[in-house]
Amino acid sequence: MSTVTKEAALEYHRQGKPGKIEVIPTKPYSTQHDLALAYSPGVAYPCKEIEAKPADVYEYTNKGNLVAVISNGTAVLGLGDIGPLAGKPVMEGKALLFKIFAGIDCFDIEVDEKDPKRFIDIVKAISPTFGGINLEDIKAPECFEIEQRLKEECDIPVMHDDQHGTAIISAAGLLNALEIQGKRIEDVLLVVNGAGAAAVSCTKLYIALGVKKENIVMCDSKGVITTQRKDLNPQKAEFATDRPVSTLAEAMKGADVFLGLSVKDVVTTEMVQSMAERPIVFALANPDPEISFDKAMASRPDLIFATGRSDYPNQINNVLGFPYIFRGALDSGATTINEAMKLAAVRAIAALAKEPVPTVVNAAYNMTDLKFGRDYILPKPLDPRLLTRVAPAVARGAMESGVARRPIADWEEYCERLRRLMGYDNKITHRLYNEAKRHPKRVVFGEGNTDNMLKAAVMAHKEGVLIPVLLGNEEMIEKRAARLGLDLTDVEIVNLRHDREADRRQRYAELFAGKRQREGITEAEALEKMYDRNYFGMMMVETGDADAFLAGTYSAAHSVGKIAKEVIGIRPSYDHFATLHIVNTKRGTFFISDTQVNKTVDEDTLVDIARLTRNSVEYFSHDPVIAMVSYSNFGSGREEECLTVRKAVERMQTMYPDLAIDGEMGLNYALNSNLRDTIFPFNRLNGQEVNTLIFPNLSAATTAFRTMLEMGLGDAIGPIQMGLNKPVHFISVNAGVRDIINLATIASLDAAVLERNSTPIDK
Repeated sequence: MSTVTKEAALEYHRQGKPGKIEVIPTKPYSTQHDLALAYSPGVAYPCKEIEAKPADVYEYTNKGNLVAVISNGTAVLGLGDIGPLAGKPVMEGKALLFKIFAGIDCFDIEVDEKDPKRFIDIVKAISPTFGGINLEDIKAPECFEIEQRLKEECDIPVMHDDQHGTAIISAAGLLNALEIQGKRIEDVLLVVNGAGAAAVSCTKLYIALGVKKENIVMCDSKGVITTQRKDLNPQKAEFATDRPVSTLAEAMKGADVFLGLSVKDVVTTEMVQSMAERPIVFALANPDPEISFDKAMASRPDLIFATGRSDYPNQINNVLGFPYIFRGALDSGATTINEAMKLAAVRAIAALAKEPVPTVVNAAYNMTDLKFGRDYILPKPLDPRLLTRVAPAVARGAMESGVARRPIADWEEYCERLRRLMGYDNKITHRLYNEAKRHPKRVVFGEGNTDNMLKAAVMAHKEGVLIPVLLGNEEMIEKRAARLGLDLTDVEIVNLRHDREADRRQRYAELFAGKRQREGITEAEALEKMYDRNYFGMMMVETGDADAFLAGTYSAAHSVGKIAKEVIGIRPSYDHFATLHIVNTKRGTFFISDTQVNKTVDEDTLVDIARLTRNSVEYFSHDPVIAMVSYSNFGSGREEECLTVRKAVERMQTMYPDLAIDGEMGLNYALNSNLRDTIFPFNRLNGQEVNTLIFPNLSAATTAFRTMLEMGLGDAIGPIQMGLNKPVHFISVNAGVRDIINLATIASLDAAVLERNSTPIDK
């Protein structure tokens, strides 16, 4: 966890434009005509439409994507009653989280009113502005009445996140912790320390999931809440127990689960040791838990422990829930957030934790082997899959419980819309996955005994996009899979040094020697080469024993490329092959080549790269608009590189007169169409946005796309091989798991298309 100092925090909030959020126009506003449409007189038309049909407000305004974060500052974080003004930075922060995690626009509204009735009247009066209301940091017991009344009197979703956010996330963690500990929810004895808004809401949700009310002991600052006490408000009285216990220490004896929403250091090591076998402790006091992580973990080895802190495993973090809960509620037009929707969120979050963790998540937390278990009972907040798992689950809950005014019909399109909402166009990826699932092919993973290749193979198999074959030592792979928590059921392992098919290596050697006998390759030499996993794996594809091969490279891919040319061969209509990266950015999808194969290029090589790239872009359902990049512009440079690019452009324009291709040009002119068309109005791309960049050498192409990725400007698929006779691809063994899966999916799809067409994909 990074160290947060007072100075750093204050500078963060005041630097540049003070605060954390701003309003940005979503429509053009450059001309007088734009302004006339935006305001007077044009704005009158949508006003009249909405007056006639109020539901049209969701079509003509931002109401359907606008949430209010509303507070009176009476119970802010761990700061208490600091008032609405001092609480504003927190509300701005909440608005920021809504935006970055779920694409929801937010206004933070701080209300200087403590009287519940007047507060309710104020919020209700402004509610027509919003599609939903997130109540925040309002103290108990007033928050119960405020939320209940607003839910009854407003026709939009209202949720007090301090109550329900913690309840939903901790409930998901509880389900998974109970599964790991081998306990049934209806049998557990639950101790809750704290009786405020969050504690009450958590307890009620746990009961909805199966915890029996008679098995619950709740404590407040005065001790156990029992039926003998006369000082209980209605919320506390609901959980009064008749058990003969009066202190937290007594209540903890034999308990299966402890939930703390109180103050630090009220739980001792002895209390944890007195709990039942395989206990669960959720110590959620903020910022310091009821018992420290070190003390809790040292108390007993069979414990599952969670806190609200990000520097320890199993963080109960509300950001896992509220952005996606409101997203699903808004998108389904829900009139409320009800129990069914909350339970749907619980189960979706719990289920996600059991799935293999993407490399991007491991990398974000500087980890390598996150997997479901004692230290990972909940997804991490930066897991991008939360949006497409939780929001649809909540929307389904709204529809099934009858509170959705705008039911969702096409769930695949809805999930795609969610992905687009976050700024990245992943349509290519999803189309590839969907097509690959129809006819999954046998893909050989050359480095099956490395972590990321192994994870990718198993995950791709689970996703149904391919049938994996792992090259490597069975014992080593099985041990590695056990360490990584991977299921190798139905995953074939081929040990090329001790192959079960006794004659296969000999057969491959004879075939390879026959192909290369005029190049000085003897059968003995060919047999020796078959001990190399790249030769062996590619021969599996060449002979039809497998459909595609994915080689893992440790440094440059040139040696693997050389083997591929020897074994698989380049297509007859080309003299070269190359690789392409697809980069998804907020500006759209870009195709970049050659990114891995040809270190230096001449005119013929560059023409082959351009031809292959053109075919590939069309294969991926895009119309290529190609810029041939250099450091000069349309003849301004006379150096060899400039001339090479210029001549390649001329040949491509002759070969493909209808193709949108031009150059040579600098990258700025390629990507800025206004600048290009103004300064060079004669260019053949006039009025079009470039989506394909072909660079004059490997260094330039690699530098360009790596810069985009490292600066967070996009994500990539590749390197995609173009020009070999059969689906053979290669990627660094250190590449991310999702990157490997993406490329393996393309390899599987290539094989399926090749099988249908009986000839290599002209890609």
